[in-house]
Amino acid sequence: MSGYSDSHSEQAVRPSGVPSGVTEVGEEGLAQQAWTLLFSLLHTHMRNFPALAAEFELSPVQAHVLRQLGEGALAMSTLANYLSCDASNVTGLVDRLEARGLVERRSSEQDRRVKMLVLTEAGAELRGRLMARMFEPPPFVTEMPEEDQVALRDIMRRALKTQ
Repeated sequence: MSGYSDSHSEQAVRPSGVPSGVTEVGEEGLAQQAWTLLFSLLHTHMRNFPALAAEFELSPVQAHVLRQLGEGALAMSTLANYLSCDASNVTGLVDRLEARGLVERRSSEQDRRVKMLVLTEAGAELRGRLMARMFEPPPFVTEMPEEDQVALRDIMRRALKTQ
């Protein structure tokens, strides 16, 4: 007896990098296989996000906030919803970004009780560098043959058009 369960033995013979949720063709739909692989790839790649944020002396959450604010002014309550947290938690987060001169609070023109967050010039500059770093393709993409890169790009464009 090897000490491994049957399911563990099955995982041991899987091709490198194939998650356990992916089975042979026909046992599940192609769409589910594609999504499982894409999800696993993104999840694996996002494990590097805390280190990437730290390169800019940001927490991962602060980096997400800067990314989100690049799309325009955002109400603090909307940010709380985006981060799935209470508005009181956003206050401390924004305080730290504001202390670094990266964001500022402004009253909403429609409702002065609502505080809007906007990037400062320094925040926009840091966000630009952060985004450039985030968009650097990993080696598994840059090392693909050009025709695979074109196919991947075109598939992702079509997928995003449906969102």
